[in-house]
Amino acid sequence: MENPSAPLSANRSAVRPRRVPAFVPVPVRGRRDGWTPERQGAFLVALARTRSVRAAAQCVGMTRETAYRLRRHADAASFAGAWDIVLGRAAPGRRKVTPDELATRALVGLVRPVVHAGRFVALVKKADNSALLRLFAQLDRACRGTGARLPDRQR
Repeated sequence: MENPSAPLSANRSAVRPRRVPAFVPVPVRGRRDGWTPERQGAFLVALARTRSVRAAAQCVGMTRETAYRLRRHADAASFAGAWDIVLGRAAPGRRKVTPDELATRALVGLVRPVVHAGRFVALVKKADNSALLRLFAQLDRACRGTGARLPDRQR
């Protein structure tokens, strides 16, 4: 059996990994041994490399069962979408973003795993400006639909 934590060049039969997309980490209770945002990013990178949930979970010191439990979490739509993209199971086109996730993306932003030589290196926080603009457009439509006026600027 091949070592799942070995670099890609060592796994001759390994398939070229898919690019890991930016995602909103699942908000979980902060524990040193739990699913931190860094561990979630490293898991997705390992999943792209190994194509095995069990091997990817082992690479980050977690179990397959807790990975699936994290995926089923109420706020895990973005993480689950990234998981599907990494495994090539995502439907073609863009995934529908829920209003709650849109607000989280606009206010908190996304995280993008940084990969070097097939290994997880870091997690970079990335502002999601398109989500912010979509949220402003929704608020604008809501104000126009109700006839509400925004306060005039004072000079």
